[in-house]
This record gives sequence, C-alpha cells and structure tokens, in this order.
Amino acid sequence: MTALPLHLLPDTAEVTATGGLSVGGLAVDDLVSEYGTPLFVYDTAHIRERCRQAVEAFGDTAVYAAKAFLCRAIAALVYEEGMRIDVSTLGELATALAAGVPGDRLVMHGNNKSEAELRAALDAEVGLIVVDSFDEIDRLERLLEADRARPKVMLRITPGVEAHTHEFIRTGHDDSKFGFTVSTGAADRALDRVIESPFLDLVGVHAHIGSQVFREESFAEAAAIVARYAVDRGLTEMSIGGGLGVPYVEGETAPTITDWSKSIHDGVRTAGFEGRIWAEPGRSIVAAAAVTIYRVGTIKEIPGVRTYVAVDGGMSDNPRPVLYGSGYEAFLPRAVTAERTRRVRVVGKHCESGDVLVPDALVPEDIAVGDLLATPVTGAYGHSMGSNYNKVLRPPVVFVEDGRARLVVRRETIEDLLATDLG
Repeated sequence: MTALPLHLLPDTAEVTATGGLSVGGLAVDDLVSEYGTPLFVYDTAHIRERCRQAVEAFGDTAVYAAKAFLCRAIAALVYEEGMRIDVSTLGELATALAAGVPGDRLVMHGNNKSEAELRAALDAEVGLIVVDSFDEIDRLERLLEADRARPKVMLRITPGVEAHTHEFIRTGHDDSKFGFTVSTGAADRALDRVIESPFLDLVGVHAHIGSQVFREESFAEAAAIVARYAVDRGLTEMSIGGGLGVPYVEGETAPTITDWSKSIHDGVRTAGFEGRIWAEPGRSIVAAAAVTIYRVGTIKEIPGVRTYVAVDGGMSDNPRPVLYGSGYEAFLPRAVTAERTRRVRVVGKHCESGDVLVPDALVPEDIAVGDLLATPVTGAYGHSMGSNYNKVLRPPVVFVEDGRARLVVRRETIEDLLATDLG
C-alpha cells in the first residue's frame, strides 16, 4: 500500500470531493491562504475526545503533560475537559496560570527546580510538587521556613524498568537524571527525610519509565513495582507518569488510552494497592490531533543518488527526527489518497545536512515546486521543542472545530526576533 494511512490523520479529517484535505470542517488550502506556511493545524475535537478518555480512565487524577504542547489555549481546553496539568518550568507554570488554570489543578515537575520556580509554585499554591532530589528538599525547606501551608508532595522514584524506546527518552532505569533510585536505597532515604520534615506533606510516589512506549507490559511492570513500594511504605497515592506511544508511520500500532489504563490498573491490583492512581498522558492527547503544512520550495534530483524535496520549515519546527531518528509520513494535501510511488527525502531550509524531516518519504509522482506538503501526527514535541535556529521565525498554531478556525499562536515576526537582542 502506498497511499497515506488515513488513520494517522486527526479525527475530523476528511477527503473532500476534489481529493483535498479538510480538518475540523475547513479545507487546508483555505487555512494556508489565510495563515501561510509552515502552519500547525490542530483538531480540537480530537483533543477533547482524548481528554475525555483520560478522565474516564483516571478520574480527577488525569494530568495533561504540558511539555508535549503548551499554549494558553490548550491549557484552557484540557482544564475545561477536566484534566489537571503538569508543568516543569517557570514558563510553563506562568502559561497555565495565564490561561486561567487554578494553581491547585497544577502539578509541578522538574529534575532541577530553581528557588525561583519553587517559590512561584508555592505562591500559586500548586496542588502537588513532585520532588526529584535531596537538593530540592533543601530548597523547599528553606523557602517554607516562612509562614506557609505545607505543600503536598510526591517523591519521584526510578523503579529500574527498562522501557523499549530511544535512549534519550528512557527515564525509568537506574541510570537516569530523574528521581531517587530504589535499588540504591536513595528512595527510602528521601522518604524518611520527607516524612520527618515539618514543612512537607508526603502523599505518595511518582514514576515515569520513558516516552513513546508501546509495550503495555512495560507499564504494567512499572505500575506493579511502584504500587508495591507504596503499599510497603503505607502510602495512599501513586503516579505512573505518562509515556504512552502513538503511531507515526504505516505499520505502527499503540495501545489506546483505555488499554493503557487497564494495564496500569491490572499492574497495581497485583500489588494490592487500593489508593489513588495518577497518570500524565501528553503525547497521546495531542500528537495525532495536528498536521504540519509546508510549501515545497525546491526539488533537487541527483541521478543515481536520491531526490531532495525542500520545504519552508524543518528542524526548527520539528526537531524529533534529528534528535531521536523519529519517523513520519508525508503527503500532498491536494491529493490525500493518491498513490505515493516516488521516493524522496524531505528536508528543511536550515544550513545543516542533518535537517531532515522524512528521510525516506513516499509522495505522488507529480509533486512539484509550490505544492503544499504535510506531515501528520505533529501535535506533540514539534511546536513545543521548536527553535529559532538560523533565525527562522516560529510558525503559527491554528485550532479548528466545527468549521471555525482560531489563531491561538501567531506567527513570529522579525520584530519579535529582535526584541530581546539589545545590540
């Protein structure tokens, strides 16, 4: 099969009578006419449905992992759908608060929280702080010597689970910058320290084994280990973090949020844990909700070698292929179901040979300069990990639903780019 696998598109995506792509009831061509390229198009009905699945699975302890994609509009949307939000920096905290999310619906993460970040979290009265190091305990106790309410905290532990994913996004094994290792006794020492602290209110433990994990068995194993740790130490709350993978290319499959929840709950039950279970899906909420639309600027055929198709974005709006070797599909929005029989390398406009979006893409034979080219499943870790490399301007984000488009992040301007450059 060489046609685009349609299940990779957002929920409301449709092929129009002329073969083009519409999302949220709006033709992509029309969106590009108004907002230009590159352009992130998000299907908000898709996001709402995934939020509802998470809340159905985990209830009040379903937490959206903001690092996947955060702006004020998405923070407001997931909060409206009943999810809490986890933040890990001063900027993420400020964005969620600016969206109107109450502090008690936020979870503060981070392996190296500064005093400024912890102070801001305390001032906002965040609902939970996930403590990651002994240094952080020291910082919190210094800040809490004043007359403050004791914050609720969880200890992040590394359970020693080896997730089958890329080295850079594995976090549950012992060799990790995150958390207190169980195997070395650091987790128990941290537990004792927090229990004895007059300033901190320990409610449970947290673990996260990695990102883009497909194996349900890995989650069940981690859940059982964390649950047993919690039961043995009399704790009534635990978080399994996030990390649920999503399919990006033809042939990949992943558990649904509902399946993921069942694996976690099954693992927890084997350990006899009966308390509250927290979970932090991010990628599985927003990844497949978006497509990125580019315009082809150059097609360079090197006989006997390969054909390069260069678009007007690249590693500045999607660094995942460069960082992790992540795979994507490519297609032409004017001909969604067309046979893709021409093999090309889709590259960006940056001055790097490694600026590759899709190294081995299939596209229609008649692809031409000026065509729109799209990559699906770009709603997570694209815009949020974007940069201004080569002083390229960050693209806009448009939310679409029921035939209406809303610009939620405008395109950067040269004035924006120079605003912090004092010369």
